[in-house]
Amino acid sequence: MLVNVSFFVLGEQSMGEISVCLWDGRKVNIDSGITFYELLKQYDLQLAEEALAVKIGGIKKSLFDKPENQDKIEVITYQSKEGKEIFFHSTSHIMAQAVQELYPGTKLSIGPAIEEGFYYDFDSEHIFSPEDFPVIEKEMKEIVKKNLPFQKNIIKKEEAIKLFRERNEVYKVELLEEINEDCVTVYQQGDFIDLCRGPHVPSTKKITAFKLLSVAGAYWRGDEKNKMLQRIYGISFPSRDDLDNYLHFLEEAKRRDHRKIGKELDLFSFHDEGIGFPFFHPKGMIIRNLLENYWREEHTKRGYQEIKTPIILNKSLWMQSGHWDHYKENMYFTRIDDEDFAVKPMNCPGGILIYKNRLHSYKELPLRVAELGLVHRHELSGVLHGLFRVRSFTQDDAHLYMMSSQIKEEIQNLIEFEGFFYKAFGFDYDIELSTKPENAMGSDDVWAKAINSLKDALDDKGIVYKINEGEGAFYGPKIDFHLKDCLGRKWQCGTVQLDFLMPEKFDLYYVNSQGEKERPVMVHRTIMGSLERFIGILIEQFAGAFPTWLAPIQVILLPIADRHIEYGRKLEKILFDNNIRVELDEDNEKIGAKIRRAEMQKIPYMLIFGDQEVENNSINVRKRAEGDLGSSSMEQFLERIKIEIREKS
Repeated sequence: MLVNVSFFVLGEQSMGEISVCLWDGRKVNIDSGITFYELLKQYDLQLAEEALAVKIGGIKKSLFDKPENQDKIEVITYQSKEGKEIFFHSTSHIMAQAVQELYPGTKLSIGPAIEEGFYYDFDSEHIFSPEDFPVIEKEMKEIVKKNLPFQKNIIKKEEAIKLFRERNEVYKVELLEEINEDCVTVYQQGDFIDLCRGPHVPSTKKITAFKLLSVAGAYWRGDEKNKMLQRIYGISFPSRDDLDNYLHFLEEAKRRDHRKIGKELDLFSFHDEGIGFPFFHPKGMIIRNLLENYWREEHTKRGYQEIKTPIILNKSLWMQSGHWDHYKENMYFTRIDDEDFAVKPMNCPGGILIYKNRLHSYKELPLRVAELGLVHRHELSGVLHGLFRVRSFTQDDAHLYMMSSQIKEEIQNLIEFEGFFYKAFGFDYDIELSTKPENAMGSDDVWAKAINSLKDALDDKGIVYKINEGEGAFYGPKIDFHLKDCLGRKWQCGTVQLDFLMPEKFDLYYVNSQGEKERPVMVHRTIMGSLERFIGILIEQFAGAFPTWLAPIQVILLPIADRHIEYGRKLEKILFDNNIRVELDEDNEKIGAKIRRAEMQKIPYMLIFGDQEVENNSINVRKRAEGDLGSSSMEQFLERIKIEIREKS
């Protein structure tokens, strides 16, 4: 956490002393040469031990820095996001030191903290593999034991260039030559020196638990024209228990990996002939179609109309929408009849053309228009990841056109709709309000109006949300929905974007009650975001064990012997006629093997039958995760499963 009521440095009182107001209100004079760590240790030993750094006026500082005549001092601990970044970053330096000691001649690139841990990019003759990790970790533990302080030094840029050139750190020299500052900061622990703004933890002993996780290739500066470096990823924690819990989480996440399960359940595949473009198999299509049907049903209930727009549209449209200037690096292009076209990365410009196709009255507003639109976006091959990051996906878009007076009610209706949809799949969620980005279109006044409109809708409903500064779309602010799955991971899926700019750029209007033209307000909205990505999330949420209504195969029939197959075919027809997705296992295997195979396929219900069931015209019901439910008539079973499907339980 950030302890933001710890100290106030009031100013210099006398020669060599400054006045400090403690968190309990006491005012004391201290030696002006004292460090933040010494100050903390003197007045709160526990806080001193938990502290990783401090922050003054938004600027992070090392605990070895000294208080000055500044404002409020915030103490940064591991529990805060900033604390984790410092902890991870410091661990990356320890890993880099270990690598250089083990593999002399290895050159350093960059080694930042990331959301889940850290990495460091190396240029080394040694080809790293996971087999090297125990050796590197052992060396890291030796560095930790030495309790080396992270020493901060501010030196002249020219001195730093000389220092790193002597150490043959060509990547650091390249970075330094581009820095427009007279002085730079370097950090040192033992003999290891790195160019770094910091801050870092006080000493290596703080890093008590860590694990190296993977190795991958990475181009220097992300440019494929540059040399391929080796990137080692890792994670670190203040305690071994925290690390053990995280490793257990990784194992569970690995077990639920949608790429692995998708292959095992024959849902989808990827091929070199279309890298980044998913191929859906018959069972995967069942899930897709069920989701689309559910999506359509719920939209129809709420007054939406569905449209379909072309995948390829000409350049002039994308220039008018602003995508050409703000998004073209992510777009694909082609030429038709000597004219430039783009494959659509978003659905909104095509939907706008449909709106413009005829005159609209205020009586039609709000006009709610939805589209399951296939879009294509150029992604670098290195970031592609199963269904989570692809180059083509189906966006469950909706565009709403409304009067200004309707904004609050429509935004609140959308928030309710999003929540309803997620709850149907067992997801909790958090909400963020994302504000104006750097490359935004439009004036500050328009953006302020749009942001305040979203805030008003959220605040009026008493909805708790977080401000996400600078992360809005280039045409408007947005409300983002972050789903939380059963492992506690968060996925940004739904979004509600308020747009005053596109209606102006495309000269949209409606006829108001006075018969005059008036500009509508536009809202862009998704719920699943990407249908493909949402399927991937669902696969991992359920570990492939889909609820009965969503399972590709809902019932499998398991005859005990070949002589029972004919009875199985009669059961199969009954289930099929009742719209139950069913398979009959006719393989000549023992019933135990058939049950195990059905369990591997995560089929919700097994109906087992032998001589007794055939004679009594009955079935033995076995349910996934619950086991044997006993004997039943087909009528009783149909009643049970239909309720389960209807209620989507």
